[in-house]
Amino acid sequence: MKKIEAIIKPFKLTEVKDALNELGIQGMTVSEVKGFGRQKGHTEIYRGSEYTVDFLPKIKIETVVADNQKDAAVAAIIKAAKTGKIGDGKVFVTTIEEAVRIRTDERGDNAV
Repeated sequence: MKKIEAIIKPFKLTEVKDALNELGIQGMTVSEVKGFGRQKGHTEIYRGSEYTVDFLPKIKIETVVADNQKDAAVAAIIKAAKTGKIGDGKVFVTTIEEAVRIRTDERGDNAV
């Protein structure tokens, strides 16, 4: 099993969710997060004062998939989230040793 974490622009959430649903991936956790990468934030003017916005709003999507779904899921996320502009985000893939469904005690791929 693989855990896929994607940091994307907030307005791309629906497109990414729909792309994963088309692959049959329905379970995911979505969090509102803030951060920055190479963009290093930007400056804004509010009531005549200039200030720096270091941490930009992003969405973090986490999902666990079977090993054979990993490549398709990553490709779908990239295709749906890509704008071609700085700040599109990142995708991280890690190995999950075990998953357990609490309600039924199912383990492994059955728990996902």
